[in-house]
Amino acid sequence: MEVEGIILLLYGFMAAVLGVSLPGLLNMTAVKISQEYGYNDAFKYICGALSVIFIQTFIAIFFSRLIESSPAITEALHEIGLAIFSVLTIYFFFFAKRKEKRKHQGDIPKRQTPFLQGILLASINVFSIPFYVFLSITLATYDYHIFDQIYTILFSLGVVMGSALMFYMYIYFFKKITREDAFILKNINYIIGSITAIISLITVYKLLR
Repeated sequence: MEVEGIILLLYGFMAAVLGVSLPGLLNMTAVKISQEYGYNDAFKYICGALSVIFIQTFIAIFFSRLIESSPAITEALHEIGLAIFSVLTIYFFFFAKRKEKRKHQGDIPKRQTPFLQGILLASINVFSIPFYVFLSITLATYDYHIFDQIYTILFSLGVVMGSALMFYMYIYFFKKITREDAFILKNINYIIGSITAIISLITVYKLLR
């Protein structure tokens, strides 16, 4: 495997860790299934969700390849991305509040196939697609060949690996310790705010260069 392939695999991994780090539909459902029905059902659910996440990442890169062919659209997306990440930075540092874990998140039908449930929930969770579109275009502007099929696959695999890690981390943390005691969850607003601030600075440098 070439160095660029490994780098894109790691970028996909880190992007997924960032994207799945906040409490959301997919990771909290994984925790609920694990606690109510055990690790075996949670594993099946995660496999279903990861299969859709891989496809969604592939679709995002496909769309980004079409958009990247237009320099005007690319520059506009950088400006929009800067605005979004700047707002997120302000939000996470100054306005976001830690909330207690909701006790009632809806019952999971006992006889529902966990694998199918993972597919269905991941399919309606389409918010990650714009994120990977923007990230793919950003990587392409830094001369990474992410649009080559092999690199697209490696990046998508990295996303799957990062997502899987975070799912299992959520299961582990909620199984072993309370949410208030978990350092990552306790300080997640400041962690995400720092990351978005760094991305904003990089985007400003890219626009002014």
